[in-house]
Amino acid sequence: MPAIAMVLVVMLLGVLLWLLHRNDQEEERLTLIKDILWVEQNIHFHLSTDEEKLGQLATDLGRHSLSLDLLENAARTLIANNQEFDRFLLRGGDGRLSVSVPPSQGEPSGSVVGEPAPWWPAFLLARSTGRVAWSVPYFIPGRGAVFEAHVPVYQDHAFVAMLVAVVSVDAMLTHHVPWWVAEKYKIEIIDSSGVVLGAKTGVELAEPGASHQVRLEPPGQGLAVVATVYDPEGKLARNVLAASIFILALLALSSLGLVRRHVRRRLAAEQALGEEHAFRKAMEDSLTVGMRARDLDGRVTYVNPAFCRMVGWNADELVGIIPPMPYWVPELLDETMLMHRQVLAGKAPRDGFEIQFRRRSGETFWALIYEAPLIDANGRHTGWMASVVDITERKASEEMAHQQQEKLQRTSRLITMGEMASTLAHELNQPLSAIASYATGCLNRLGAESFTPEELRLPLSKLVAQAQRAGQIIRRVHDFVRKSEPQLRACSVPRLLAESLAFMELDAKKRGVAIVLRSESDSAVVDGDKVLLEQVILNLARNGIEAMSHLPASQRRLEVNLHADDGQALVSIRDFGSGIAPDVLENLFQPFFTTKEEGMGMGLNICRSIIEFHRGRLWFEPHPQGGSIFLFSLPLRNAA
Repeated sequence: MPAIAMVLVVMLLGVLLWLLHRNDQEEERLTLIKDILWVEQNIHFHLSTDEEKLGQLATDLGRHSLSLDLLENAARTLIANNQEFDRFLLRGGDGRLSVSVPPSQGEPSGSVVGEPAPWWPAFLLARSTGRVAWSVPYFIPGRGAVFEAHVPVYQDHAFVAMLVAVVSVDAMLTHHVPWWVAEKYKIEIIDSSGVVLGAKTGVELAEPGASHQVRLEPPGQGLAVVATVYDPEGKLARNVLAASIFILALLALSSLGLVRRHVRRRLAAEQALGEEHAFRKAMEDSLTVGMRARDLDGRVTYVNPAFCRMVGWNADELVGIIPPMPYWVPELLDETMLMHRQVLAGKAPRDGFEIQFRRRSGETFWALIYEAPLIDANGRHTGWMASVVDITERKASEEMAHQQQEKLQRTSRLITMGEMASTLAHELNQPLSAIASYATGCLNRLGAESFTPEELRLPLSKLVAQAQRAGQIIRRVHDFVRKSEPQLRACSVPRLLAESLAFMELDAKKRGVAIVLRSESDSAVVDGDKVLLEQVILNLARNGIEAMSHLPASQRRLEVNLHADDGQALVSIRDFGSGIAPDVLENLFQPFFTTKEEGMGMGLNICRSIIEFHRGRLWFEPHPQGGSIFLFSLPLRNAA
């Protein structure tokens, strides 16, 4: 019975709402018709009054022999008092424009040659009937839609001119449609084909509702006034009470079934919650990543078994404790406390951070920690959840890989020096030969009878210079091959390229290769290890020189370019060899991959590692005209 009663109430309320809505629609339609008729009568009244004023002005012009002063004064007075007038024109008997008040540029001349103007039929009608005639509407760029009132001017019962009043549709709506109408409706003037000539409205609401239109006489010509009702928001405000009762009835009807449904769902939810808890507990117990939760004060609120196994304390011993934690390393207590405070302040690194912990046995280990905020069901921040990964073995592997990389780099430098041994021997031979020659000359002069000590000053100075040159060559070789930790210092890239290529100059000449160095920036400075960067340049230059061994001597050219832009120093090393096959590109920078019979396959891999260590990038590009281009970029010091 309650259900049936509820259904009946809902049905009756529906009928009541339908009747109220229907009544509202009828009242709205009647109000719309009355208002649009009022608007039409108001516009009709003003246009009829305008006809009388235009007729009087035409009569006065006929009496005063088309006085231009009379026309201008009267026109400006009419425009000031009747703002629907856009301007006044005086056309001759053939329709040509004689006078415009105010002056108008770009107005058609009124010639009837070719296609007639839109006002021409009204002109002919007014001239033939001797009465006011209204033209069809037309558009003027920049002023919108207008229509014209044509009034013939007679002098001594003879037609002499046509007085034309141009009426703006927009101005007519603006001044003859009151604000209270525009607040309720959208008032439009349309032509016979339904094109909107002008509109006025004071609201921008939801979907438009009913509309009604009335013919506009004058000016006629199919013009009509259209009023469209906007459905106001909250139109059914007076039906809120009935709608509320309707909704409450539906809620009461549905609540009978919802209570039973709620009980069944609650039992199912409790069972699902138990299963979910068991599942999550099993998942947490199986994790190898340690999980640790802390509240906003830094107190431990949860640890999983993996974390307990990692540090050696059980959950009962860890939950509830506050810093300092028992698994913190005593020697690093200050650093660990500082990181702890940064985490609680929300400043933990997003990519995680590495820290040393100790186990219960006293053994220290490296841990990688990712911290994330703990948000409860109400969206409140209640603490921090940390994922802890033991990276001790990874750190050891990285250290071993670093040592191996250093050994490979040193081996690569030794191989480079071995390949350049003959070139270096030739380069050292020149200053040593010069030293021997100067020393022999000095000994000869000592035995001469006319010997003076001043004669030995110049040859001995040259001997010292050659000795210093030999020493510089030996120091450069020593710096290049010795093992040392990378030392980042300010390095001038143009000078680095010049010194490195000078190191290769004799080997290049021996192989008949011309080295061309172009530098667009003489002030490019980077932070880098000079020896490591020299190793990269020498390796890439030597590869380019070797790639051109099969070319004629005239085509062997190694181009090295330096360009600095957008905070980067870009170095390109181009050879004119046969290039690199597409099937080799994929493995070009892989370790131990080589196309040389006696190569180790580590040169390019080491070069890329060195450039990436300097926060740069090394890559390869084929040249469309043949050959290979190896490029590497380094961040400039002032942009780092």
